[in-house]
Amino acid sequence: MDGAGGFSQTHQTAGRQTPEKTLRRLAQNREAARKSRLRKKAYVQQLESSRIRLTQLEQDLHRARSQGIFLGGGGVAGGSISSGGAIFDMEYARWLDEDLRHMSELRTAVQAHLTDGDLRVIVDAYISHYDEIFRLKGVAAKSDVFHLITGMWATPAERCFLWMGGFRPSDLIKMLISQLDPLTEQQIMGIYGLQQTSQQAEDALSQGLEQLQQSLIDTIANGSINDSMHHMAVALGKLANLEGFVRQADNLRQQTLHQLRRILTVRQAARCFLVIGEYYGRLRALSSLWASRPREALQMADDNSCQTTTDLHMVQSSQNQFSNF
Repeated sequence: MDGAGGFSQTHQTAGRQTPEKTLRRLAQNREAARKSRLRKKAYVQQLESSRIRLTQLEQDLHRARSQGIFLGGGGVAGGSISSGGAIFDMEYARWLDEDLRHMSELRTAVQAHLTDGDLRVIVDAYISHYDEIFRLKGVAAKSDVFHLITGMWATPAERCFLWMGGFRPSDLIKMLISQLDPLTEQQIMGIYGLQQTSQQAEDALSQGLEQLQQSLIDTIANGSINDSMHHMAVALGKLANLEGFVRQADNLRQQTLHQLRRILTVRQAARCFLVIGEYYGRLRALSSLWASRPREALQMADDNSCQTTTDLHMVQSSQNQFSNF
């Protein structure tokens, strides 16, 4: 009797649990479906945003060509940009938007005097943000290394300081040293050691690139009409080495940022990356100001250029007189 009652009670309990499990499972399915719809919506919005950016880029290129402006980019005849270069430009624009957000978050964290633990999370996120641009450049180097190395993705002011498609690590360290005081003696030694090793690596890469360029000159110049295709094939094989140089240069840049993070305290590292971000933000702003300067300023610049040239001739003439004396 007790056995029959127990079975009946167990059966009733199972009957109550089954709807609860079912309801819970249905709720989980609804939540999963809702998240799936949100992901799909975000993906569609991202595709639409990429399409708009690509359309704007094509319009800018068409406008530039109609105005007779030469665009390097993918090195295709007519100055048109390659698909790999266009994709990188879109990804780089997105990265810049993210960079503004990271900069704002980092600046707010420094001003709010967060704990070292909370600040470390933000600094590490900023390091990962820079890791992302190096990953994107690695992908772009495979499809269009010329677009990277010529700096057509950067602003004119930034291109003045480019070295193998990016910043020169030793120059960046030199700029940062005066901005990070006070530093301990051990930190100073570490930073100067990092600058020295970066300089040595830069010199080695620059020397290798010069040798590659000279080899290309010899290959192209020594080609004859009969075997021109053979020489072009050899030259193409040598050009493929450009990707390796850009990758090594980017790896040096990436390792420099990570080494700075290890040498500095978390608060110094936060200031360090703020200085870097603000520096390149000012370079981009300088390019915008340069492009939008009024015609009167252009005329004054031409006049100043003429005056400077005259002054240089006068200085050279006086130097010659003194040397004769």
